[in-house]
Amino acid sequence: MKSDFRFSNLLGTVYVQGNLVFTKDGSTLLSPVGNRVSVFDLIHNTSYTLDYEHRKNIRCIALNNQGTLLISVDEDGRAILVNFRARTVLHHFNFKEKVRDIRFSPDGRHFALAAGRFVQVWKTPDYTEDRQFAPFVRHRVYAGHYSDVTSISWSGDSRFILSTSKDLTARIFSLNSEDKDVKMTLAGHRDYVVRAFFDKNQEKIYTLSKDGALFRWEYTERPGEQDLPEDQKHMSWRIAAKNFFLSEGKLNCAAFHADTNMLTVGFSNGEFRLYELPSFTLIQQLSMGSNAVSTVTMNSTGEWLAFGSHTLGQLLVYEWQSESYILRQQGHFDSMNCLAYSPDGSRLVTASDDGKIKIWDIASGFCLATFEEHTSAVTGVAFAKRGQVMISSSLDGTVRAWDLIRFRNFRTLTSTKRLQFSCVAVDPSGEIVVAGSLDDFAIHVWSVQTAQLLDQLSGHEGPISCLSFGTEGKALLASASWDKTVRIWDIFSRTQTSEPFEMTSECLSLAMRPDSKEVAASTLDGKLVFWDVENGKHIREIDCKKDILQGRYMEDQFTAANSARGKNFTAIAYSFDGLSLVAAGNNNSICLYDLPNEVLLKRFTVSLNMQLNGTQQFLNSKRMAEGGAIDLIDDDGELSDVEERTKGDYTLPGSKRGDISARSARPEIRVTSVSFSPTANAFAVASTEGLLIYSVDEVVVFDPFDLDIDVTPENTLETLKNKEYLNSLVMAFRLNERYLIHRVYESIPVKDIPLVSTDLPVIYLPKLLDFIGSLATDSQHIEFNLIWISNLLTAHGSYITKNRHLFASGCRAIQRFLNRTAKDIVSAGSKNIYLRDFLIEGRETQRREERQDGEKEKEKEKEKEEEEEEEEEEEPEEEDEDHEDDAAGWFTDEAKKFVDNFDESSDEDMEG
Repeated sequence: MKSDFRFSNLLGTVYVQGNLVFTKDGSTLLSPVGNRVSVFDLIHNTSYTLDYEHRKNIRCIALNNQGTLLISVDEDGRAILVNFRARTVLHHFNFKEKVRDIRFSPDGRHFALAAGRFVQVWKTPDYTEDRQFAPFVRHRVYAGHYSDVTSISWSGDSRFILSTSKDLTARIFSLNSEDKDVKMTLAGHRDYVVRAFFDKNQEKIYTLSKDGALFRWEYTERPGEQDLPEDQKHMSWRIAAKNFFLSEGKLNCAAFHADTNMLTVGFSNGEFRLYELPSFTLIQQLSMGSNAVSTVTMNSTGEWLAFGSHTLGQLLVYEWQSESYILRQQGHFDSMNCLAYSPDGSRLVTASDDGKIKIWDIASGFCLATFEEHTSAVTGVAFAKRGQVMISSSLDGTVRAWDLIRFRNFRTLTSTKRLQFSCVAVDPSGEIVVAGSLDDFAIHVWSVQTAQLLDQLSGHEGPISCLSFGTEGKALLASASWDKTVRIWDIFSRTQTSEPFEMTSECLSLAMRPDSKEVAASTLDGKLVFWDVENGKHIREIDCKKDILQGRYMEDQFTAANSARGKNFTAIAYSFDGLSLVAAGNNNSICLYDLPNEVLLKRFTVSLNMQLNGTQQFLNSKRMAEGGAIDLIDDDGELSDVEERTKGDYTLPGSKRGDISARSARPEIRVTSVSFSPTANAFAVASTEGLLIYSVDEVVVFDPFDLDIDVTPENTLETLKNKEYLNSLVMAFRLNERYLIHRVYESIPVKDIPLVSTDLPVIYLPKLLDFIGSLATDSQHIEFNLIWISNLLTAHGSYITKNRHLFASGCRAIQRFLNRTAKDIVSAGSKNIYLRDFLIEGRETQRREERQDGEKEKEKEKEKEEEEEEEEEEEPEEEDEDHEDDAAGWFTDEAKKFVDNFDESSDEDMEG
């Protein structure tokens, strides 16, 4: 099994705070998720998370129009410059002040940021003349505002900057020194100015304030100076119109599309509106709930609107013309408790304290369905063997069975008395469900088909904490309890298979190996203990306290190395082959162990976010005062904004639960559940940061033909003529010309198809399967297409299984072709059954006649041979004597010639 797992995606959280950004083509959305950035491809329905991390939550992000550079800034003003296409970090920089907004200029040469009450303009990082990389070079600092700057906008020609501030004004600045006369202050609002925009022709300016006022400014002369000469007029920006939204909530955010003059605004009561300017015509008015809209943005075409809600952690992408949602995602409102992979590894189920169960698609990263029937926290989820049924347990006293085809609850299992179920497990056949509770000491057993309580297994002397089945072999159940024992049960015989396994401490987590021959338990004293189920023997024990990386809490007055909390694992899981085990707990580490050698293979860090308790390692004495840590002092009351003052944490003292989407509290870093994927290429971790996916899949598939090669139709045909079939096929796919692909495809000889299929790079495999699926239905070369399909599936079957989302359309087309072909063959055979019998009978008759003719010829040959033998026997013996005399005479003549030649050669030698 491979051990080079890497972080690949973050699920369960789609938006936390900050601004949203569309790419230039308008099909991809970037969303800040805590201290990371997630990217959602809205066309191909996929998502991924960039693997770099900030030390605190991200405040704002910006992407240049070329789509190459991404800048993200956290709450302390620390920025990270990223090559967006290569997903690599280029540079770290500290602006040393809180940054509220950051924007690239339309031409991409500069970017401006709002730092305090100043506007800073920096040159976009680029190579200098001497080929030295200059990451951050400041162009100019603009002053003039008397309070914090709230937003920044660029003009279409990248010459002017429009800033808004809490001092109730907006200001115009020029990037170039020759345009410095345009500097001006736009005053008149009675509340904070939230946003300001230029129109397309830069002849109008729109400013919006928090109280719902929209001012339109135009560059005109003073009233009464219309008749004066041009050189005597005093031109300036003046208010041409005032409009008011008249909403019950405060204006929180706004976005303007200059090409279509469309304005989108979001309010604190969850309402958002769409207006057409300058007529101020209301086009649509909708609501995304009762919570405030934190940010809004529009894509380059103005068709899609993206909204983010900080309170709910919700992300919406709305198409206003068709009045439909392109994307509507929301994570769990509370912390995740458990997770489970589907048997095929394509889906992941998570459950939370908010009583909701969510189903996530691994390939796209999106939530497919949400179940809300539970009325209390969900404590466990498990899949049946086929993956069409999922079982969940909850503190509301019910165990529910869910149909994942129709997405409904079809069974509700309860006990004879009111209990809070803390764990659940399903046997390999999917017929028996067991659950344990902290209220009594029995294990409850139900039948899924009848929903009846079959039995209550008694034997433990404390509350049941963990239950686990193996996925193969016998239906053996392992149970752990607070009585410091682990027991093995045979469900169908309702007996224990061995004596209880005694432990030195309470069991926190339990896992049975997939073959049901070994069980592992994590104990409170920081050990992993393993037993042989069949023989009831203790196999091995691993002391994990030194492997755990426990961080320091904000109120701790000592370093993390001296901390005693979290020195154990609360979640463990076996790999598919049973040779590895992943473990995590209430700490900042995920450990992967090699069981045969009892060594730590790799340790992963859950998060570097310093706004979570348990991520720091060292004590910073300057942040400690007599009353405690300075960072714990609530200074929200000093903020000027009422909404920011009331944004503090009002959770009860001692509460460890936090909202993973909003992160308004300072929750501790912890992992509640881990699980290996059945496909063996990934494992998932349910943590305070969200649902982390670690995978061994390659991020970028290498294309060996992406080298120096002149790809043209002429070269493709020339390569085909030279019998370089693989190269010509790849070149045809690179050109993406269907006629060329068709010609190369059908020109490949049948004998070379296995070799071409084996050597074909996997990056072209989806394209080839799609092409065959679309071509084969109308093609008369049925056997030729079947040979291609057979060889491709044989050579790349495992890759197709792991990446089935890439081959969904092609496989469906091929399946239609196979079904239609089989149907046509069966239909033709049934219609021509008598013709077939006639042809078969005719063939048999012909064969019989051929056999008879052959036998007659053999008889004639045999008779002929017998006659020849008789003739040979009748010949006289004198002929033989004549033959012998002739042979003797020939030999005598030849001997005489040889002697004469030898005498002549001897005479010549003598003369010499």
